[in-house]
Amino acid sequence: MQMVNSMTGFATFGGEIMAPSGVISAQWELRGVNGRGLDTRFRLPEGTEGLEAALRKRLAARIQRGSLNLALRLTRRDSAPPLRLNAEALEATLDMLARAEAAATARGMVLRPASAAEMLSQRGVVDSAPDTPDPAAMLEALLAQADRLIEEFCASRQAEGAALQRVLEGQIAQIEALQAQAVQAAGARRQDQAEALAAALARLGEAAPQLDPGRLEQELALIALRSDITEELDRLAAHCAAARALLAAGGTIGRKLDFLMQEFNREANTLCSKAQNGELTRIGLDLKAVIDQMREQVQNVE
Repeated sequence: MQMVNSMTGFATFGGEIMAPSGVISAQWELRGVNGRGLDTRFRLPEGTEGLEAALRKRLAARIQRGSLNLALRLTRRDSAPPLRLNAEALEATLDMLARAEAAATARGMVLRPASAAEMLSQRGVVDSAPDTPDPAAMLEALLAQADRLIEEFCASRQAEGAALQRVLEGQIAQIEALQAQAVQAAGARRQDQAEALAAALARLGEAAPQLDPGRLEQELALIALRSDITEELDRLAAHCAAARALLAAGGTIGRKLDFLMQEFNREANTLCSKAQNGELTRIGLDLKAVIDQMREQVQNVE
């Protein structure tokens, strides 16, 4: 069964990457809030070419909706690059020393042997190792860290989604309770309506005896029909069942829930306009309040 995910999430991760110059510390941060689609923004350091495209692909594979901000900061722990022996420069130095000794011997001179320290001190014999790691290895190491970051981020969205689902289920229960109250109130109102319509019919008959009683009854029946809220109450019950089914299915259901909230609101508005009764009006207003609260929560569902 799929989980209900919130679009709100947060994750951080710290890791290390070995480079010739020492250890590179990587600090990751990924934040997410609600959005209409998937919108991802990156703040990546220089020297990470190819990383953004790979990250965008990984995020799209796990996340369908939300506004995301991903940041990466790289810090070199050791600033001084290591030294290395330049074999070509050393060979050239040794060749020069050999030629110098040969020239001195030809003239009857004996030179003092050069020490290793003197040879290493010659320009170019010792130089610095490259200060940047292999780009492919660097990218591979960073993506391995990014996978863990995304995993933690998705876990935070799932935890937030579980809490969000409990809130939504509670709000659906409130709507169901109010719908049941409205059914009872509508039943109690029916007798009052019948008496009010009969009294209105009698008054009209007394005021205008020449009017066709059948025509008056038709008009009053139309008035009664316009004030009937049976369909609205039935649709409210159906919408509650549909919302529960969506939450049970999980997955990317935010847009469907958002559309369903529009239907909830339409039925509540119609109920208020047809109420003609203090108790039904109160229930309709309570329904609108719960539906508005539920709609706010639905905006965070992926």
